[in-house]
Amino acid sequence: MPRHIKTAALAGQQEESDAKTRTAVEAIIADVRARGDAAVRDLSERFDKWLPPSFRLSQEEIRALVSKVPPRTIEDIKFAQQQIRNFAEIQRASMKDVEVEPLPGIVLGHRHIPVGRVGCYVPGGRYPMVASAHMSIVTARVAGVGHIAACTPPNQGGPHPETIAAMHLGGADEIYVLGGVQAVAAMALGTESFKPVDMLVGPGNAYVAEAKRQLYGKVGIDLFAGPTEILVIADDTADAEMCATDLLGQAEHGPTSPAILLTTSEKLAHDTIHEITRQLHLLQTADVAGVAWRDYGEVILCGSEEEMIAEADRIAAEHVEVLCREPRRYLERLKNYGALFLGPETNVSYGDKVIGTNHTLPTKGAARYTGGLWSASS
Repeated sequence: MPRHIKTAALAGQQEESDAKTRTAVEAIIADVRARGDAAVRDLSERFDKWLPPSFRLSQEEIRALVSKVPPRTIEDIKFAQQQIRNFAEIQRASMKDVEVEPLPGIVLGHRHIPVGRVGCYVPGGRYPMVASAHMSIVTARVAGVGHIAACTPPNQGGPHPETIAAMHLGGADEIYVLGGVQAVAAMALGTESFKPVDMLVGPGNAYVAEAKRQLYGKVGIDLFAGPTEILVIADDTADAEMCATDLLGQAEHGPTSPAILLTTSEKLAHDTIHEITRQLHLLQTADVAGVAWRDYGEVILCGSEEEMIAEADRIAAEHVEVLCREPRRYLERLKNYGALFLGPETNVSYGDKVIGTNHTLPTKGAARYTGGLWSASS
């Protein structure tokens, strides 16, 4: 029977939190539906202290923001986008239209038709979230989407220039500096300034995720995504410092990001907890990662590999990192996960955004990293 060495402080309280989030989001969406631009402006001022003459960036404003980004960063953005574009093109090429005549006069088939208009939400926060721009905008462009509108929230008086550069270089047709539920609702419902989209894509906090859930049906969505989460599966061969670093690397995304260690080694369990405490005294992101670890972090001790696999499938984490003696054994045995990272050289931060290449292509699947090659399976 799995045993908790560390339990999440807020375990069992999620339903109450979800209910409050649902109520708040319902009110915001109703306000945007009823009052359009006026509601959007009021909400942006209320939540973000952001009230520019226009939320949409002009070409001159985009050029000015991009010019602030160091040349090396621009090169890195272009390189990353090219890799994502390359694989998305391979995915797109694999999707064949079919038309057959199984009986005389009876024609069956299917076609892959790009979405007409897509709204891409790119989260803000303390640091630029350029990868979220890559994985939504670039793939929409490859899929042949007709028009791409993109929103990102302001951060202390304006957007991150690096995020705007990634959105612009990725191929967004319109870029808005607007965040939260009001941005998602404006793109989905339409206002005087926003033409409604056919599909919403991109990650966000719990409120953005709930907004997409409530708007599903009015528009299509990519998936129901919540705060990023990581599950590290480790045995007695794993390094506690590595486990701690990788857990905190996802916990720092936000105060509600779950980080879970699943292990058969009680020594590793306690060593990782001690190492996390040590690192939280050093990290610049400790104010966020520390809250996430306190409230949503878990360490679970299992009696066998089979028990770890069963527990991992029960948890069904977004990112699963395997730091075990024979990591490839988990490739065929694990079933419930978003992205799988096998071995100590497949850190989640190195490649988790590749899973985003599925977001706006007309298919769905799971990406996995097997020690040197990304693959996606539908």
